[in-house]
Amino acid sequence: MRATFFYRRLASPLHATRATVAGVWASALIAAALLIDHPLVLGALAVAVLGAGVGAGVGRELARTLRAAAIVAVPIVAVNVLVTREGLTVFARLGDLGPFGQGNLTFEALVYGAVIALKVGVLMLATTLASLAIDPDDLLSVFRRLSFRSALTASLATRMIGVLAADAQRLAEAQRTRPDGAHAGGRIRLLSAVVGSSLDRAMDVAATLELRGFATASGGWRRRSGQRRPFSRHDMAFAGSTTCVLALALAGRLASLTPFAAYPLVSVSVGSATLALCVALVAVVLLPFSDRKGIEL
Repeated sequence: MRATFFYRRLASPLHATRATVAGVWASALIAAALLIDHPLVLGALAVAVLGAGVGAGVGRELARTLRAAAIVAVPIVAVNVLVTREGLTVFARLGDLGPFGQGNLTFEALVYGAVIALKVGVLMLATTLASLAIDPDDLLSVFRRLSFRSALTASLATRMIGVLAADAQRLAEAQRTRPDGAHAGGRIRLLSAVVGSSLDRAMDVAATLELRGFATASGGWRRRSGQRRPFSRHDMAFAGSTTCVLALALAGRLASLTPFAAYPLVSVSVGSATLALCVALVAVVLLPFSDRKGIEL
């Protein structure tokens, strides 16, 4: 099983969308997760991102990310409960903790920690979806006009992550066949081998680029041949979805459609406006995936 997730060209509307539009769409999902605090709306956004992953053909990878987010949620909630002292509903007293004061664990800190963990989970899902469905080379090519060498360096670094991960996996499999493979020293040897191979590969790549003229690249390297690709209906659909997601998130934040407060007492309201916002968020995120035409590989 692969330990990291990388872009693969699949037949989905998100993969068929140009990288700039898809990147802005993923950024809108991240911005919505940061703007929203209501747990029900955050849950609806998480469902929408998972549905988008299924529509993009990467649902299994997002399910693995969801399991990782559940593991990350435990320390987030625990730290918030142990550190925060603002709640009024105490459910456990740990006594005097010295410089940390009285160890009063409150229900409000528990709820707010769960909300933070849910927010982090949505961010993990959105960023994983972006890394799986947005071509990094196309996305970095946008920055070639600003800084060609920086874009080239970032593109090479992105590609090398997958190569190094594959090297580490092969070395780890070889190490497990040795009698001392489970010892701590084995991990150190594995890390040193991966770092050494990465340095050797960096020298080879640098020499190859120099031989091909990248060291003295002129404006010709910066210009892409051919005409610009026109906006497709998938581009327009995801651009409209981006606008709607941001508008709904801002409306929920500024118009108080998602009333939620954790301190000093938990106050959460679930009205018709909140439910409508949840349904609208799921709809605008998933609607672009309904058009399956023109997404062949």
